[in-house]
Amino acid sequence: MLEKKEHNYEKAVLVGLITKDQDEEKLSEYMDELEFLAYTAGATVEKRFTQKLSQPDSRTFVGSGKALEIKDYVKENEIGTVIFDDELSPSQLKNLERELEVKILDRTNLILDIFAQRAQTSYARTQVELAQYEYLLPRLTRMWTHLERQRGGIGMRGPGETEIETDRRIIRDRISLLKDKLKTIDKQMATQRNNRGKMVRVALVGYTNVGKSTLMNSLSKSEVFAENKLFATLDTTVRKVVIGNLPFLLTDTVGFIRKLPTQLVESFKSTLDEVREADLLIHVVDISHESFEDHIDSVNQILQEIDAHRKPMVMVFNKIDDFSYEKKDEDDLTPATKKNISLEEWKKTWMAKSKHPTVFISALTKENFPEMKRMIYDEVMKIHISRFPYNDFLFEYFDNDEEEENND
Repeated sequence: MLEKKEHNYEKAVLVGLITKDQDEEKLSEYMDELEFLAYTAGATVEKRFTQKLSQPDSRTFVGSGKALEIKDYVKENEIGTVIFDDELSPSQLKNLERELEVKILDRTNLILDIFAQRAQTSYARTQVELAQYEYLLPRLTRMWTHLERQRGGIGMRGPGETEIETDRRIIRDRISLLKDKLKTIDKQMATQRNNRGKMVRVALVGYTNVGKSTLMNSLSKSEVFAENKLFATLDTTVRKVVIGNLPFLLTDTVGFIRKLPTQLVESFKSTLDEVREADLLIHVVDISHESFEDHIDSVNQILQEIDAHRKPMVMVFNKIDDFSYEKKDEDDLTPATKKNISLEEWKKTWMAKSKHPTVFISALTKENFPEMKRMIYDEVMKIHISRFPYNDFLFEYFDNDEEEENND
């Protein structure tokens, strides 16, 4: 549970289901992530509600008894928002709002809200707006009377059929306009990518909040925004990086997440194009997270969906300074601390036996940075030599940070 609370944060409760496809342990992981999403969006979680069902109730997602239990708790504790871990159908949203008489959000809506808060550039805002409209279109009955304003009041009837149809037409027109706008920007960004010449392109990929932006700052000596919240980075950032005397372009991309809304995958197509068109991927993993193996699988699945899974890759296991583990031997009296595992021990784990070059680092403290930089240098050099086989310029590796210290 997240302990930090702020006075202006909304009070919320979370709801999730244990099903045949999602056991109790998996649900607990998803609910932890949902709580972090809620905190990132501006809510503090007061309680979690879970129920075991073979499949979600078609009317209210949870059973009627559980819905009544949630309603009583919400009223007694003045909770303003109930957040569901899975995407709700339009009818489920409508029924739940009527029965619970509070604001109802699902995981998709919550992620869209975070993206809307985080979008800084015109391009990112356009992408998020498109995703929001595509999410809202089938939910007009409960959400809208006019495009310009949301309905006030709780449990009120939807607008008349004529008004709904008018709003649907307005939103469809807006979606079409946004798609045309994104196509124009996509062409501009494609031109920018082509204008970068033949320089090797490297993209940072990984689950959200694994430290990609911190690593970007360290490698490029720039100030890309980094924060311990989900989706701190939405806008793609490209920086020229030099390791040794070998230059390449490094791109920081939006973090992936389990149950990523399909609307976002589609609207952030151009951002994902940076991954598709990269020559080398640096897959950053937060090794201190208890579900890091699932995170790796989620990222690999999305890479496969966008046909980027065959690219050369370097696996970077980050946050070794935050790692903690449970003692396996009860007779072992060594205290379980974050410093108990050495780099040599890391290199003997199954993670180091990946088919990709693998390194264990701390982007925050720069622990084991020389090995990581050498590894990236070697992979970029392979691509560079294949691209310029007759280039007479001889690149020589050295550590930039060591060189700067010597100059000082």
